Amino acid sequence: MAGILAAFVGFGSSFAVILRGMAAAGASPAQAASGLLALCVMTGICGILLSLRTRMPIIVAWTTPGAALLASGPPVRGGFAFAVGAFLVSGLLIILAGLWPAMSRAVAAIPRSLASAMLGGIVFGLCLAPVLGLQEKPGFIVIILAVWVVVGRLRRALAVPAAVAVAVALAALDLHGGPALSLRPQLVWVTPRFSLSSIVSLAVPLFVVTMAGQNIPGFAVLSMNGYRPRPATLLGATGLASALVAPFCAISINLAAITAAMCAGHEAHADPRRRWWAAAVAGGVYVGIGLFSGLITTFIARSSPVLITAVAGIALLGALGSAVAGATAEPAERDAAMVTFIFAASGFRILGIGGAFWGLLAGGAILAMQRYRLRRNS
Repeated sequence: MAGILAAFVGFGSSFAVILRGMAAAGASPAQAASGLLALCVMTGICGILLSLRTRMPIIVAWTTPGAALLASGPPVRGGFAFAVGAFLVSGLLIILAGLWPAMSRAVAAIPRSLASAMLGGIVFGLCLAPVLGLQEKPGFIVIILAVWVVVGRLRRALAVPAAVAVAVALAALDLHGGPALSLRPQLVWVTPRFSLSSIVSLAVPLFVVTMAGQNIPGFAVLSMNGYRPRPATLLGATGLASALVAPFCAISINLAAITAAMCAGHEAHADPRRRWWAAAVAGGVYVGIGLFSGLITTFIARSSPVLITAVAGIALLGALGSAVAGATAEPAERDAAMVTFIFAASGFRILGIGGAFWGLLAGGAILAMQRYRLRRNS
């Protein structure tokens, strides 16, 4: 039951963000459906195999912060094929991080305040969607927000899935013309294309937010519950999985954090040696959900975009809150963190490179100057 709940919570809490990010990057509904299918099947298979091999509750998921990065920016210059190329490069960087420990340490060395500020800036614009949606469909948005608040008071983990369920029901009342609904899942191949701007503005930030926002917290959750897998094994496996599914329009795959806690804790099983079963079951459920990816994406394509964007924004409110808390936790680093946040949230681009990357550079430069001045004065 823990595994089934983890899979439905993980999918229901973030699939709208994935589809919104794919659309923003220039993907067609068929390409978005292919990406969702590839993500569900590969995360499920990867989670099952890693849990079987390690006998630990290894939950694998897709990068929700990375999808928010896509959703917050303009379409990738040159078309969706360049976004696919960035997905592939990000997967290769994750493999490299597993094979080359120094790279993992370099990512881990990025100050938490700056990594949190970058993530907060990325998701900030999308988190405004529920408020802005009140102008266009106030009745529907109020109902969705009310369900989210009420269910959250009863059981926080089910708040976003409940809001998604209500949004789907309301969207069914407001369908417009579009592609016919189809139950048949279908993979679409997109040959990756590469450019310096897509690598620097998308692949590198995607790698950083995936490592800092998902993989590192994922390892922390496992460690907190007494599990210490080899980082090289998990990073290598998820990086390879990301590279394999990238040409099928799928964004990066990584360790889960929140849903991992549902399977790694005492609630899953009293015996820590048997909790890996929960993760394996979650993987099987993900594979099953993937078979309905075509139906899900064509339904979304015929729905009001305001509702889907609003649900995506609600799903990211927790991430925004955690990011703001992490960005402002150290008073001495707040100035640098706020500069990073503003750059990432602004949509600023120069040389085709997005604000998330420039924000990290600007915040890092300010923080380095502050630390240099402190050392000189001491």
